Amino acid sequence: MSDVDPVTLEILRNQLEGVAAEMGHVLIRGAYSPNIKERQDCSTAIFDAAGRMVAQAEHIPVHLGAMPDAVGVVLDEDPKPGDVFVVNDPFAGGTHLPDITLVSTIAPRGEVIGFAVSRAHHADVGGSAPGSMPPGAREIYEEGVRLPAVRLVDGGEPNEAVYDLIRANVRTPDERTADLRAQRAANDRAEARIGELLDEHGSTLLDAFDAVIDYSRERVETELAALPDGTYRARDILEGDGVTDDDVPIAVTVTVDGSALDVDFAGTADQVDGNLNAPLSVAKSAVYFVVRAVTDPDIPPNHGCYEPVSVSVPEGSVLDPDPPAAVVGGNVETSQRVMDVTLAALAAAVPDAVPAGGQGTMNNLIIGDRSGEFTYYETIGGGFGARHDKDGMDGVQVGMTNTLNTPVEALEAEYPLRVERYALRPGSGGDGRHRGGLGLERTVTVETDATVSLLTERRRTAPAGLDGGEDGATGANLVDGDPVPAKVSIDVAAGSTVSVRTPGGGGHGDPDERDPAAKKRDRRDGKVGGRRDENGE
Repeated sequence: MSDVDPVTLEILRNQLEGVAAEMGHVLIRGAYSPNIKERQDCSTAIFDAAGRMVAQAEHIPVHLGAMPDAVGVVLDEDPKPGDVFVVNDPFAGGTHLPDITLVSTIAPRGEVIGFAVSRAHHADVGGSAPGSMPPGAREIYEEGVRLPAVRLVDGGEPNEAVYDLIRANVRTPDERTADLRAQRAANDRAEARIGELLDEHGSTLLDAFDAVIDYSRERVETELAALPDGTYRARDILEGDGVTDDDVPIAVTVTVDGSALDVDFAGTADQVDGNLNAPLSVAKSAVYFVVRAVTDPDIPPNHGCYEPVSVSVPEGSVLDPDPPAAVVGGNVETSQRVMDVTLAALAAAVPDAVPAGGQGTMNNLIIGDRSGEFTYYETIGGGFGARHDKDGMDGVQVGMTNTLNTPVEALEAEYPLRVERYALRPGSGGDGRHRGGLGLERTVTVETDATVSLLTERRRTAPAGLDGGEDGATGANLVDGDPVPAKVSIDVAAGSTVSVRTPGGGGHGDPDERDPAAKKRDRRDGKVGGRRDENGE
């Protein structure tokens, strides 16, 4: 630990986390697209001059654990005061192309002392289908404009050529420009606030960067040391890659050794033809989320949390693919399965800290027209797995995303869409001593000719129950009432309906041990229903 006294350290830690949170508020309030201003599909963080995360807002897990790689590639570009870099290349600091990251230098006194970073999911970045998430993509070139770390602002002067390049390659250029400006405003706010803290605390602020990282590392090491030493294994699958329906295995071996945790994905499938490949940064992000979940969540989230954790992934696998692999589904779906298997492995070590299987998918729904008039993107909540001491939550985002839904009023005002149904699915949560959370059904009428893309999972394999609990219900996708595949892109005519039925969470414990009063409450609240049909109903 550094020499910063505990009281000062706690004050500065909260101030730094407050700066990161304020960045998020500026981004959300300044954004133009509903995906950012309504769903809050964005993340913000502060890094030191060495590229270590110092503070983050509690935003999107899959964004935050992968941000350090984006800062790492910017460090290779010799950043100067007044520079803002833009990057989305999954093979050089990004995750998938719709997630555009801005990395700005923080130099309130003319010397770079850190970086402000914002990452936001942009509703369209070009590619072969509106929304830039084509389920059948085989190469990254089909998924949109690809940006290595380049200067969007050079020494304080906007690089209009880069803005022009982005606008020329997307379907909704005005929306993209407005959202990028919101990200710049968020990063600018961070530099202003860090400047104020520097004026208030002087060099103690920079000492605090080291101190908060040391503090988090020591606390995580203490938590890991309390876990039983041993080797724990788990295996699960992805339900096809968008090109074929063949199972894609994800395997993990987790070794707890004192205060260190080793996570090895040997036995995982080679990279696939479709877009379920996930960059290594995404796999690491999912592991880091699990570490946060099974240790004390009050530990300040920063670089120190991850120093005791090593992640090994076979090169050329679905978790570390070679370019030009398609990857857009890896960030949203494969990340969920990495989280699932890592949690499942640790269930043997800390059973009371691990829930039954959650919905295991983000249920990605994209609707847009090819002329560029609109692009709607949504991830839809589902069932959270039951815990050892309580039921799972109904209709929530689970795992690697933490977004809100698009309110019906905002959706219908912004897009030529009409929401016909938005409801919980009775009976979709797995039974148990504690019941799994319910999935959702969302049905939307498309009021113009459009392209519908779906990237979903858990349509064949159910979220697993734990300790004798029953599995949750699988999900289903329907267009005009007819089932469609889990991963599909289809052109629809005006008046078509799209229904997404999301999976429920697994139950925990023997169903016969469920409290009779809880069973009565289940019936009263409509949480139990009839027999499920082939579409999960």
